[in-house]
Amino acid sequence: MKNKNKKIINLWCSAVLAASIFFNPSKAFAAPQAPVPFFDFVRTANTPEETALTLQIIVALTILSLAPSILIMMTSFIRVIIVLSFVRNGLGVQQVPPSQVLIGLALFITYFVMAPVFSDINKNAIQPYLREEISFQEAFEKAQKPLRDFMFKQTREKDLALFLHFAKIQNQVKTLDDVPTYVLIPAFIISELKTAFQMGFMIFIPFLVIDMVVASTLMSMGMLMLPPVMISLPFKILLFVMVDGWNLVVSSLLSSFN
Repeated sequence: MKNKNKKIINLWCSAVLAASIFFNPSKAFAAPQAPVPFFDFVRTANTPEETALTLQIIVALTILSLAPSILIMMTSFIRVIIVLSFVRNGLGVQQVPPSQVLIGLALFITYFVMAPVFSDINKNAIQPYLREEISFQEAFEKAQKPLRDFMFKQTREKDLALFLHFAKIQNQVKTLDDVPTYVLIPAFIISELKTAFQMGFMIFIPFLVIDMVVASTLMSMGMLMLPPVMISLPFKILLFVMVDGWNLVVSSLLSSFN
């Protein structure tokens, strides 16, 4: 009898425990709560200088977020990467060199070409601003000038006139200093695209000649089932190596910016 009563008590205890877990599982399995830290990031500015500093930090963060676009669209990177891509496609080897290698080479060539511009910006804008010799607005205007001068040298008048016409300010522009930056940047981009495609066309011509010669030879020999690309690829690579193609391509790129 005692064993029977003991079994009934154990059964009821198990049922109560299971019910408590089922109806309130969060408390049954909840781990001890750790204190959550609170950070007071936002507070009221006490002086105008604190407000100006906050705005400068916001502008700096915005510029940093746009840095990749600035590097790609306002420097020599556009022309360099397109020409290098034309070289790879002209050779017919889609994965050699890898894209990472081409982008890395394009970045270093861009840094080499833009080094005088970056040095001018650092000397006349960044360093005086860090020494608190000029204001942020003056530093921003001085930083724009070397970059604008570079873009003006590479921009065609026709492309610049196109955007001035659609901006409806062509009558207001008397000198290059009157051209807004938002007009100069797209004009520079399409000029770089045209120059890069012109160089790419000249790169494609010798490779196209090799493809045509190989295809004609195979047809005359009756080897119609043999893909011409398999035969022309070694000859294109051999030609590119014999004439020191990478040296010629990079030399042409550097010369095109002078």
